[in-house]
Amino acid sequence: MTANTVDFDASPNNLEPFWMPFTANRQFKKAPRLLVSAKDMHYQSHDGRTILDGTAGLWCVNAGHARKEIAEAVGAQLTKLDYAPAFQMGHPAAFQLSNTLTQMLPEFDHVFFANSGSEAVDTALKISLAYQRAIGQGARTRLLGRERGYHGVGFGGISVGGIVSNRKVFGPMLAGVDHLPHTHDLKRNAFVRGLPEHGAELADQLERIVALHDASTIAAVIVEPVAGSTGVLLPPKGYLQKLRAICDKYGILLIFDEVITGFGRLGASFATEYFGVVPDMITCAKGLTNGVIPMGAVFVRKGIYDAFMNAPENTIELFHGYTYSGNPAACAASLAVLDIYKRESLFERAAELAPYWEDAVHSLKGTRHVIDLRNLGLIGAIELEPREGKPTARAFEAFLGCYEKGVLIRTTGDIIALSPPLIVQKTHIDQIFDTIGKVLKTLD
Repeated sequence: MTANTVDFDASPNNLEPFWMPFTANRQFKKAPRLLVSAKDMHYQSHDGRTILDGTAGLWCVNAGHARKEIAEAVGAQLTKLDYAPAFQMGHPAAFQLSNTLTQMLPEFDHVFFANSGSEAVDTALKISLAYQRAIGQGARTRLLGRERGYHGVGFGGISVGGIVSNRKVFGPMLAGVDHLPHTHDLKRNAFVRGLPEHGAELADQLERIVALHDASTIAAVIVEPVAGSTGVLLPPKGYLQKLRAICDKYGILLIFDEVITGFGRLGASFATEYFGVVPDMITCAKGLTNGVIPMGAVFVRKGIYDAFMNAPENTIELFHGYTYSGNPAACAASLAVLDIYKRESLFERAAELAPYWEDAVHSLKGTRHVIDLRNLGLIGAIELEPREGKPTARAFEAFLGCYEKGVLIRTTGDIIALSPPLIVQKTHIDQIFDTIGKVLKTLD
């Protein structure tokens, strides 16, 4: 090895050093599933097989894989300006991207950049607390989330989140957090197409929490309009509207975590557009860059940013940020992705495909082990009856079986969650559900 050469390893097949996230590491490394390339709707596996992507990676590759336009935009940016500090300095792409994003949602006039959905959530929570103080409501320090909610893996996100396994070994979390009940009512809403008919009254539980703690102590409520990672839990008809009305009644900020629902997943730009409910902040990531480069963002509604601008002019208004906030390469990727979404009308395309997708999801009714089917936009869920004494095992076997047959699905608990790239074709949809149906019939 010369002075200018790094010897990266003579053992590239050693899987042990990588501590894999949200993975049964020992199990995986005994029989690894490696993806070595991708294009459009498909991956190529290490053993030479073509795998249809039924999950848009992890809900993020909305425009399809390996888009040349994105790679060229990132490459051009890296050769022009690879990095610029975001503290007391700026670069044009961050401002261009902010303008482009706020034009998508007219009710929002500022964007704060992070590097992931987790960071976007923690940012929104901090902005909520700082905003309440800025308007003279500093006693409002309580944050409310929802059972079975997923808001990333920062301490703020797991505190307001409601997935037990993500919380139980990490101590007491943030103080002053409470939770609304989740909206999943299998008894009354099983096999409903689209939004459930029953359950809007669950939003009234916010009134109970207000009565318990007093509104003067509550800063914000954060919910996913559609809870994705916990198994595609849909809001009952009227639920989000009631939540918005109660927050308005008591001066509580409402945050929509749209890390999954943002950028076309429901056939609209964001869930706020789809449902016609405007929160005070929106967190996003994933589809923001098509998963190419890590990036997250927080949209803030008009008036929130202005509340911080009453400080002396030379004072930093918000002591918060990240080394990579508005990273030049990430901004370039996002601008290229947004151009693809617009040029190819991918949001509209998702809306047009949604009825075909819905029919495909519900074609599995009556299939062995299926106890519920759910859909909205290009999201689907297949809930399986848990195997007695072995929760999650049946769904994971379905995951492995589908992978062996050339289709990538995602499981969470005993639920199969599906979210294909927005470029999906009807033939791909047919393949996804035909494969799942065949695999389920083979499982005990």
